[in-house]
Amino acid sequence: MEGVLVGHGRVPKHVQVREYVRGLVREAQPGTAAPSERELVHQFHVARMTVRQAMDSLVAEGLLERIPGRGTFVAHPRRTVGRMRSFTEEMGSRGMLAESQTLLARRETAGPGVARALEMTAGDPVIHWRRLRRADGHPMCVEDAYLNEVLLPGFLQSGMPTSLYEALADRGLRPTWAEDSITADVANADEGRLLEIPAGGPVMRHSRRALAVEKIVEVSRSVYRGDRFTMWVQLGRET
Repeated sequence: MEGVLVGHGRVPKHVQVREYVRGLVREAQPGTAAPSERELVHQFHVARMTVRQAMDSLVAEGLLERIPGRGTFVAHPRRTVGRMRSFTEEMGSRGMLAESQTLLARRETAGPGVARALEMTAGDPVIHWRRLRRADGHPMCVEDAYLNEVLLPGFLQSGMPTSLYEALADRGLRPTWAEDSITADVANADEGRLLEIPAGGPVMRHSRRALAVEKIVEVSRSVYRGDRFTMWVQLGRET
């Protein structure tokens, strides 16, 4: 069914398209496909840029989300400000199935950077767990996690868990807050091979220091594919 936009009013065309789509998906379940840009261009006889502007606004609002290679869908409710999620929980909130492949799990001595982040002495024992994380079968990120072995006796001997945060929770050490940093970069040859992108392709580097109350339990460095992962951050004004 073709739509008709008001051409001589004060309401811009992209706003009219935006409100049409809003009304269409307002009561839809998360994960429901939104109309494609091509459909809306054909329906309303407007430029693709007009439709893109309308859809961008709804994505920014959190009503819709784009999943690379799949399309645009009704978004799941955005998480509460400050809510920490594991990779498995994060992918689940986006309607995607998380998988992990252990690439390395061993006892090492802490280098200066890891020791400083974990507030240890360089040379102290740490657990280094490297994983390739997938979402719906596609490589999403490579994650290197470093854990204080003193806090986790027998961790390597008990078999690697499906979820690190669940394993920490079982020991009363589920992270309650974290310090994160995010930078844009390019993949090196090894990262490109694992993520199935060319060396030099765009990636997002995410570093985290996670604490259970005031006890540092994890330091991690993750490299995400820049074309498949969007970092959502919610901010609020102090009251």
